[in-house]
Amino acid sequence: MSFKSILQDMKGDFGSISRKGFGLRSRSQRVVEDRSSVIVDALKQSCWANMPPELLRDVLMRIEASECAWPPRKNVVSCAGVCRNWREIMKDIVKNPEFSGKLTFPISLKQPGSRGSLIQCFIKRNRSAQTYHLYLSLNQASNDDGKFLLAAKKCRRATCTDYIISLNAEDVSKGSSTYIGKLRSNFLGTKFTVYDAQPPNGGTLTAKCHSLRPGSMKRVSPRVPAGNYPVSNISYELNVLGSRGPRRMQCVMNAIPASAMDPGGIAPTQTEFLVSNVDSFSSIPFFRSKSARIDNSQSGSLLTGQNDSMLMLKNKAPRWHEQLQCWCLNFNGRVTVASVKNFQLVASTENGEHDNVIIQFGKVGKDAFTMDYQYPLSAFQAFAICLSSFDTKIACE
Repeated sequence: MSFKSILQDMKGDFGSISRKGFGLRSRSQRVVEDRSSVIVDALKQSCWANMPPELLRDVLMRIEASECAWPPRKNVVSCAGVCRNWREIMKDIVKNPEFSGKLTFPISLKQPGSRGSLIQCFIKRNRSAQTYHLYLSLNQASNDDGKFLLAAKKCRRATCTDYIISLNAEDVSKGSSTYIGKLRSNFLGTKFTVYDAQPPNGGTLTAKCHSLRPGSMKRVSPRVPAGNYPVSNISYELNVLGSRGPRRMQCVMNAIPASAMDPGGIAPTQTEFLVSNVDSFSSIPFFRSKSARIDNSQSGSLLTGQNDSMLMLKNKAPRWHEQLQCWCLNFNGRVTVASVKNFQLVASTENGEHDNVIIQFGKVGKDAFTMDYQYPLSAFQAFAICLSSFDTKIACE
């Protein structure tokens, strides 16, 4: 029996019994009461209800193991949407991208990428609509087809530029339930801040404040304003002399400790979206009062701890090619068009720079770009960093 027939069988059991139950009462209150009993009856009468948990887990493990890539991997997502029992089992079976190298559920976009290998993606730009769509590469030979991951929309303001990032390509707005963060630039386009819609660790944080009690210098904030939590700072080196050369950039990852790059190091991993934060976002203003503002340096210490430094990424220095008369980087065939936007970032520590490229971004067409990333960055963080390269930089070139 195919997986599709299994789902149709279950839907048929639920649907037939539900239609019978809705005709038993005329009053709305009684209909609601009958609904719960109908669902219970459906679970009891379904042929899948009496399946031993061990057997059900084995079936789901086989489905997860057989569907290793998109688009067939949608069957794994369908299994997680059958019921709460199936969803909990699938969440336990499906591993994080850090260990599996697979992007399965939406929360995977907020989790660190694969260790030791780059997850290959590409970005399509729509100049007229000022939108950017991120896709997971399904075919290395072409960027025409891919699995949609994230969307961003550029919003120009008087003193800055915002890039709103959403899980839904059709609804890219701050008040949307699919909003997950944004990128904001300064007026010159030389400094950027990445904001997350929720704390990366999904918990509370401690912040310094004045208290009525003497000697009390800390309090616990029960809820962080949605979309107002800085997780990364990106800066481009000024080029006031107008000298020729590639852009120089660095990224301070407030949400990732530098120890994450050590052997056995751990990067913060989100396990679920906080729906309450997303829903309350539209009613929370941005930077309208000093009390609601979270300082970038302070928030970085709150995320990574007072005794742990933050991870810093720097662009890998290109070499000058005498024959081509241009600056060159080895993108291993992933970049085909020369552009000032192209870059590779590596981790910078006190002992020097790591050799492994954490993220690389480059042009392959008029409005097509590749984006490859790996641990400890997430797809959301990598996408936001690449969006900063699209913005106009008055003082950098």
